[in-house]
Amino acid sequence: MISESTPRQAKVASSEEIDLACYNASYVEQLLLKYLDDPNGVPENWRDFFDQQAADNGITATELGSRAPSFQPRSIFRESGGDSGSPVAGVTGNIKLQKVQYGADQLVNGYRSRGHYNAQLDPLKLNKQIRTPLSLESFGLTKSDLDERVYYTCGDQIDQIPLRELVQRLDGLYCNHIGYQFTHIDEQNVQQWLIDRIEKQSHIKELPNAVQKKILQGLTEATVFEEFVRKKYVGAKTFSLFGSEMLIPMLDLLVDRAASNNVREVVLGMPHRGRLNVLTNIIGQSPRELFAQFNDVDFHQFIGGGDVKYHLGNSVDKVTSSGNEVHLSLSFNPSHLEFINTVVLGRLRAKQDRTGDINRRKGMAVLIHGDAAFIGEGIVQETLNLSQLDGYKVGGTVHVIVNNQIGFTTSVDQSRSTRYCTDIARMLQIPIFHVNGDDPEAVADVVSMAMDFREKFQRDVIIDLVCYRRLGHNEADEPSFTQPMMYKAIDKQMPIRESYLERLVAQDRISTEEANKMSDEYQEFLKGEYDIAQEMKERSLRRPEGVWEEFDGGLEPTTEDPDCDPADECPETRIPVDRSAEILRMLATVPEDFHRNRKLSRIADQRKEMANGERMLDWSSAEALAFATLSMEGHRIRLSGQDCQRGTFNQRHSVLHDIIDGHEHSIFSNLSPKQAPVEIVNSPLSEAGVLGFDYGYSLDYPNALVAWEAQFGDFSNAAQVIIDQFMASAEDKWRRLSGLVLLLPHGYEGQGPEHSSARLERFLWLAAEDNIQVAIPTTPAQYFHVLRRQMKRSWKKPLILFTPKSLLRHPAAVSSLEELASNKFERIIKDNRENPEKTTRVIMCSGKVYYDLAHYREEHQRHDVAIIRVEQPYPLKNHTVQAVLDQYEDGVPLYWVQEEPDNMGVWPYWKLRYGHRMFERFPLSVIARETSSSPATGSKAAHEFEQQQLLERAFNDT
Repeated sequence: MISESTPRQAKVASSEEIDLACYNASYVEQLLLKYLDDPNGVPENWRDFFDQQAADNGITATELGSRAPSFQPRSIFRESGGDSGSPVAGVTGNIKLQKVQYGADQLVNGYRSRGHYNAQLDPLKLNKQIRTPLSLESFGLTKSDLDERVYYTCGDQIDQIPLRELVQRLDGLYCNHIGYQFTHIDEQNVQQWLIDRIEKQSHIKELPNAVQKKILQGLTEATVFEEFVRKKYVGAKTFSLFGSEMLIPMLDLLVDRAASNNVREVVLGMPHRGRLNVLTNIIGQSPRELFAQFNDVDFHQFIGGGDVKYHLGNSVDKVTSSGNEVHLSLSFNPSHLEFINTVVLGRLRAKQDRTGDINRRKGMAVLIHGDAAFIGEGIVQETLNLSQLDGYKVGGTVHVIVNNQIGFTTSVDQSRSTRYCTDIARMLQIPIFHVNGDDPEAVADVVSMAMDFREKFQRDVIIDLVCYRRLGHNEADEPSFTQPMMYKAIDKQMPIRESYLERLVAQDRISTEEANKMSDEYQEFLKGEYDIAQEMKERSLRRPEGVWEEFDGGLEPTTEDPDCDPADECPETRIPVDRSAEILRMLATVPEDFHRNRKLSRIADQRKEMANGERMLDWSSAEALAFATLSMEGHRIRLSGQDCQRGTFNQRHSVLHDIIDGHEHSIFSNLSPKQAPVEIVNSPLSEAGVLGFDYGYSLDYPNALVAWEAQFGDFSNAAQVIIDQFMASAEDKWRRLSGLVLLLPHGYEGQGPEHSSARLERFLWLAAEDNIQVAIPTTPAQYFHVLRRQMKRSWKKPLILFTPKSLLRHPAAVSSLEELASNKFERIIKDNRENPEKTTRVIMCSGKVYYDLAHYREEHQRHDVAIIRVEQPYPLKNHTVQAVLDQYEDGVPLYWVQEEPDNMGVWPYWKLRYGHRMFERFPLSVIARETSSSPATGSKAAHEFEQQQLLERAFNDT
């Protein structure tokens, strides 16, 4: 291996050294750099050579250095004549040495770029991948060259060694139990850092005995835990870590190293395999809690709720071996594997923002993946793409792939088209470390390098822990049905704890007795916890704590309940007229040196008119007022989505661009010295990944208004997993609250089946136990109040807002500043016609269709028809609906009117809830488009025909 770099004394270079240098430009450049730093630091004849070059060109030595990028040693050597006093004497007569040096240079590059293909990574030695030739012949060398001395450069150190030694050194570095992939990185300084770190000997030294024992302790706990659980709960699903036990000491080393680097918050995400082991041995969850879950004695607490134990999360404050305290959080996770990824990143970003860690140094995300999922799930690409985006970066994520070389029952050749499961990660400028999971000290070396890389460059890093799965996908599976050869090899494979113990005993680093004591003590600890669990009659359910302590979930508070505080059902959301006017003027003002687009100046002028009472408030101005007032009251605002800074419909313009030099100005900057940040982020073209991130952000920043906007509401179906498995069910499954807001543009304007429906029906089918809020505000004031209500209540639930498209500029969809000052959010807006007793039919509706109905009623003078707007279909209490209908006589026909087909929209939910006779007073039926498998027609003319038919049916006998 290469020795540590030591100061060298200047000496006279041999003619052989100089001859080789003729073919090694990088060597001469290194000498030049040393010469510039200290002329006495290079051999005398090289010093004279550089002095002469400067003199011949009439320049100083420093100026000579400035020409280093274009320095051409070989041409200089040719021109120098080769006299005996020159450092280039004998050049022309040593072609063989030049050829060998050239081959050696190529050999070094070959090992650096392709050595990982020949690394011994598979503990089972079954890997059949094609090995890349790194033979002497492939670089123009022969065995007869092995004793030739060649130059080898590593960092600022240049060694002259026999080719044989160079080959041995490179083979030991690049073709052993670690495979390094980094030559896809474009930046030379990053590549060089990795080369120096790999090829310098400083990191390849015998581990301290304390670290070796720590690794053995981790392997012992991982192994004993799996054996104990398997014995006590025969046949139970645990998704065992057997075969991948190295994950436990590896995570322990990661956390220790992070804490030493001043990281104080680590958020982890992982699938189900090994989760119980990680919860117990890394997160520090009491084993008695786990055993009580296995015993399931208090099942009555979880009727209709909860989740299986290998999906749950937990958190703990932990003091590491370095004496530093770190908070560890393992996020809950459904079986949808990789979808936890961006949730974890969002959680960490929120923690960083909440604590003022703007440099992203004090928190770290660790994502644990399965090999088949990492290459197979598209959400992984979305996660990686977020890593260096300003609105989503967290300072670098550590990705650990538990590479079992199998996916359930699917072999590698059936699950990917790439050589490695990590090849997707080559899209980033980051290293990929493959390591044999049966070599604990190689794993420790990789952890050290990966953590130092992340700390220096604040980028993601990939650790591919190549191991195997000793049991089936779950404990009931028989894996040899589908992988007989693999499982023959696994049956013969010595467990990693045994093999590492053998190694340490042989090195006299630990005794067998000491190792047995480790095992026995942990076994006794688990047995004691198990015995306690057998006496437990009920598990304690954790209430929201920390930043969530002041917030509540459960059923929505209502003034119908005797214990309800009316302020929580209807919190104060009003803003005085003069205050709104003042803020509107601020929103319309830009710095004096900012050059605004002329068309945007008109928007600013209109807002000033709104402030002066000369113009009614439109939708985007109401939103801007809601964001601004909340920010000035101390609530951070985060809105992300595709093109959301401008707005899909050219309506928001929250971030302006100078037409002269392009620099940006946020309209929310400089509103108040004490305002909270307002962050409007253009997201990448992603739904699932970005919504997952924002959902995660909402989990750890309850006092912020966190919103995700779909470009069109229809596109939210690309994030359905986040909606179904997290937003709608997290409280029921994991007792986790969120106040995330979804903005989903919705409405039928003849734009086709992919730009009409945000699928109201799907959210209403998910609605139960007051788990979410579904609202369809129809006025700017309603939108203003519902956004502010979301932040002013202690009751926190996701809010799904169906927002308009054409109504953004509809002349009737406007509000006055007085409505912001005196109203509140109304779940139902009643009909305000005079003489309600003369009503012959009642129409109930939601959203944009109200304006079409109101226009038709006015145009046809149908004042006998009442139109009631349901602004919040869920949660909506019966007493609220009854209060609006009380003014109408029994038996008046009631119609639910909607633009959607009758198997979509609100109607299926409404019909299920109220049947065909509402409150036993009003016959109830629907007027909607015909049942359809697609939300809307693609023909503009057909849409207009259908819409007209809909309106006529709504007002006439059907």
